[in-house]
Amino acid sequence: MQKVAIALFALLLAGCATVPSGKRDPRDPWEGFNRASYKFNDALDRAIAKPVAKGYKKVTPRVVRTGVNNFITNLGTITTVVNDVLQGKMKQASHDSGRFLMNSTLGLGGLFDPASAAGLERNDEDFGQTLGKWGVKSGPYVMLPILGPSTVRDTFGRIPDQFTYPVNYLQDDSTRYIIRGLDFLDLRAGLLDFEPQLEKTYDKYAFIRNAWLQRREFQVKDGDVGDVSSELEEGMDTDPAADAPAPGAQPDASKPETPPPGK
Repeated sequence: MQKVAIALFALLLAGCATVPSGKRDPRDPWEGFNRASYKFNDALDRAIAKPVAKGYKKVTPRVVRTGVNNFITNLGTITTVVNDVLQGKMKQASHDSGRFLMNSTLGLGGLFDPASAAGLERNDEDFGQTLGKWGVKSGPYVMLPILGPSTVRDTFGRIPDQFTYPVNYLQDDSTRYIIRGLDFLDLRAGLLDFEPQLEKTYDKYAFIRNAWLQRREFQVKDGDVGDVSSELEEGMDTDPAADAPAPGAQPDASKPETPPPGK
């Protein structure tokens, strides 16, 4: 019965989906479904997630939010260490292990971050990145209901990471739910600062897709990527008619000339 419900839900999303006219992105062959899934996620976010995150940020002191972020980040370090090893990054694995031990002890369970002050900066590795290092292609982009942006490779990569996340081994259900809830609040509250930039886009879906894929490639290749900033231009709120000078008008000397890309 559950599989039937999921199938019907997918059909409803696909039936309601509309893809803007224009050139399709080859990385996103399922754009119709993905856009519908994005609309579902966006509606859920506006109704529940965003208001809760704003309330959390408003009533919770910054020092407490910082402690929550440190604690959640420290828990994820174990997954990073495991994937360091799987990728053959033994020096980084030692670095991240030291960071976890220092923050878990001197940092009172991760509430504080003495490791960063000691020069042990945070790394972020997961099994999706490990698969990428092993040569597994990312596959099509997919907007997962509730979970958000992903690819086929990274969707399957989520499964092994669950076995290295210590919260999943807690016996008390309420404690697991509380930590998961704090994890969600910390993530969503951190995204609030990006809302103004996102509101400037005329196609939020395309902007989020391109930004996420660019960031993901940067992570998998450890920053060894070319200049792909032009991808983010798709979806930006740039109306040529609004910015273009009137016929015969002189350039505004008070506005500095925009430098060419890369300057």
